[in-house]
Amino acid sequence: QEHLVESGGGLVAAGGSLRLSCTASGRAFSVPVMGWFRQAPGKEREFVAIIRGPGTQTYYRDSVKGRFTISRDNAKKTVYLQMNSLKPEDTAVYYCASRSIFTVQYWRPTEYTYWGQGTQVTVSS
Repeated sequence: QEHLVESGGGLVAAGGSLRLSCTASGRAFSVPVMGWFRQAPGKEREFVAIIRGPGTQTYYRDSVKGRFTISRDNAKKTVYLQMNSLKPEDTAVYYCASRSIFTVQYWRPTEYTYWGQGTQVTVSS
């Protein structure tokens, strides 16, 4: 059975850093596209970042560019999201997701096949 497990969330003060990890089992990590989404209370799930192929091409939502970095370690079957200069508006449940083929609509949550259970990130002001 394929599944994704996130870790690394927590409570941090504004300006601080966190690193999220997503470890895959089964076929989930063999798929080329891995990404992170987030969902704040009362809001829709939104795209944060994805990494495609062997790990060289990345995409970010505008509000996290320059602050967040997505990377992957194929040997460990793990994708990371390094989050720096965190802001209160980054507070959300962060989800790991994957799909087999890159799509130009990579920002749409409905395009993804596998999902993790989510990890809470809370940034205090």
